[in-house]
Amino acid sequence: MANLFTRLKDSISADFHEALDQKEKKNPIAMLNQYLRESEKETEKVRKLVERQYRLKDEFAREYQKSEDMAAKRRHQAEIAQQAGEDSMYEFAVKEQQEYESRAERLKVSRLESIEQLETLERKYEEMKHKLKDMHLKRMEVMGRENIARAHHRMDQVIEDTADKPYSKFAEIDRYIENLEYKVNSSYYRNTFDSKVAQLEKDMKKEEKVTTP
Repeated sequence: MANLFTRLKDSISADFHEALDQKEKKNPIAMLNQYLRESEKETEKVRKLVERQYRLKDEFAREYQKSEDMAAKRRHQAEIAQQAGEDSMYEFAVKEQQEYESRAERLKVSRLESIEQLETLERKYEEMKHKLKDMHLKRMEVMGRENIARAHHRMDQVIEDTADKPYSKFAEIDRYIENLEYKVNSSYYRNTFDSKVAQLEKDMKKEEKVTTP
């Protein structure tokens, strides 16, 4: 049963990643954004490593100075012990002096190496930041080109769809206005027809009275 659930989970995961891959292929901007996010994460990791290297360099410097100071201190103590005839104290101080001097030498080398490594990391880090900035600018350029392409595509569609339609639309509007004017005029003529006939009849009766002896 456990194996069945495992296979089912793997199958679903594979289908999900395949769907994401297909989506990225259809949308290169989304793929570019994902690549940028991953690059930003890597750049942030390098930034933390650079900061850590700074701390290591400072720590090497502090430890080196401590060893130098202790070596000088033991050297001075050895001289005092030798002058006082304290052989055991002299031997202890000399041995300690040698230990601190050997440690200081190792720390000096490590400090110089850490400085060189830090300079290399800083150069690489600056290169990564420049590359990341270039990729951001490249994304802006690609997005601009995509916007222009989409705008041209939509405008071309509108132009193609309405290439032969404007004149027919204007003709339809003209016919509509003419029809409306006809209806208005007809209605006006019909509404005033009775009064006009009555007026004509009245005028004719007047003329008859005038012409009758």
